[in-house]
Amino acid sequence: MTPDGPTTSAQPGRISTPVAYSSDELDEIHFGADGLVPAIVQDASDGTVLMLAYMDGEALRRTLDTGRTWFWSRSRQEYWCKGETSGDRQWVRRVSYDCVGDTLLVVVDQDGHGACHTGERSCFFRSFGNAVS
Repeated sequence: MTPDGPTTSAQPGRISTPVAYSSDELDEIHFGADGLVPAIVQDASDGTVLMLAYMDGEALRRTLDTGRTWFWSRSRQEYWCKGETSGDRQWVRRVSYDCVGDTLLVVVDQDGHGACHTGERSCFFRSFGNAVS
C-alpha cells in the first residue's frame, strides 16, 4: 500500500479530493504524549458520528493529501486506510480541529455498510440503560 492509496472507489462518481492545508495549520494540532490526536469521523449526509480513531502527524498528512481517512492503529502499531480491507471506504469532505487543537473532526462520505468493524453503520450503536432513540 502506498501512502496515496487508491483514487477511485467501486461506487460511481466517488473520487478522493485532497484537502488544502498550510504548515501553520498543522502546527495548531497538539498531539498527546503518545504522539496521537483523536479523530471523530462524522457522516456528511446526516451528521451521524461514525467512529473515533487516532491520527499521528503522518496519518493526518496522508488524510489531507489523499482525501481518504488514514489512522494509526494503536493495537497493530501500523497505519491503515479505512476501507482497504472491508471496502467500506471514507471520502473526506472536510477536516476541522477544535478550539485548543487537540481533537479533529473528519466529515466524510461513507461507502459500504458503515464504519464499524462489526458491520454496524456507526461504532456507537450501543447505549447504557433504556436509552430512547
